[in-house]
Amino acid sequence: MISFKGSKILLIGGAGFIGHNLALRLKKLGANVEIVDGLQVNNFGAFATNSDNIPNGDLYLDIINQRLDMLREARIPVLVQDARDYAAVSKIVVKLRPDVILHLAAIAHANKSNKDPYSTFGHNLRTLENTLDAARHIGLKHFVYFSSSMVYGHFSSGIVSEDTPCKPLGIYGTLKYSGELIVIAYNQVFGLPYTIVRPSALYGERCVSRRVGQIFIENAIKGLEISVNGDGSDRLDFTYIDDLVNGVVKVIENENARNQIFNLTYGNSSSLEEMANILKSYFTDVKINYLPKDKLVPDRGTLSVEKAKELIGYDPQYPLEKGFIKYIEWYKSIQMET
Repeated sequence: MISFKGSKILLIGGAGFIGHNLALRLKKLGANVEIVDGLQVNNFGAFATNSDNIPNGDLYLDIINQRLDMLREARIPVLVQDARDYAAVSKIVVKLRPDVILHLAAIAHANKSNKDPYSTFGHNLRTLENTLDAARHIGLKHFVYFSSSMVYGHFSSGIVSEDTPCKPLGIYGTLKYSGELIVIAYNQVFGLPYTIVRPSALYGERCVSRRVGQIFIENAIKGLEISVNGDGSDRLDFTYIDDLVNGVVKVIENENARNQIFNLTYGNSSSLEEMANILKSYFTDVKINYLPKDKLVPDRGTLSVEKAKELIGYDPQYPLEKGFIKYIEWYKSIQMET
């Protein structure tokens, strides 16, 4: 086991939903944590200048400010810098000389990626290339890349493992898979140790990405109907943020996570209808509107987490009926405060 105490960890794109939760946990474990984030992609800059034109924009701005306040209180520096700038990122990496880099910078929304592939390429791959190239010059001990379950494309059966061939659909999944290949190439050429993490259908407190569970809750609180793409039978491996954070901690502290790919999900899928039924237990009058399914949304299901359990002791604790209820209760509490 690797000790966190005194280790230096840099999060690129670390002020977002996943990143700030990770940074706070790593700091509690004794690591010296710093964040690089331009605060523009689905973050403060985007909402501060355009909140009137974004659904619930003012609420999301409040949530983002809460994230930044929590980071300040934990004394985690946030270096406001666009990671697409190679010279700037290189200077930061060389100056800080971290032991571990967590690369989270991305446009983390498939629909937005398909509408704006040029911007997605810059934020997803240019930032990655810049960080990797800087990292190879400092003798980095560990590079952790956040990929996505979208790299699999359509699940050929109800479950996929890390050995399942990747056949992504659309811009987002394709660029995520491209990122994986680039990370592996840097290991092949420069010996840069890596771990690739594949999350799925994340949800939890202080997310502003308008993921499906978040939209369900917000509409229910407002008394609006919820929309389901398809007939409700589509299954996703919904993953509560604390399970992912615990998994990444295991990735960093275990030597045998090096040069591996891990699914870090709950490890058991649920249908959209099951999620809607949990919501109905809190909002009994909510109505469901069924819409045609987007052709670029793959048919998915369960991601096996057996490899992560065996190699790093991953132990997810939040089935949907536990995690989603916790998320609903948090949302209701902040709605009452605002």
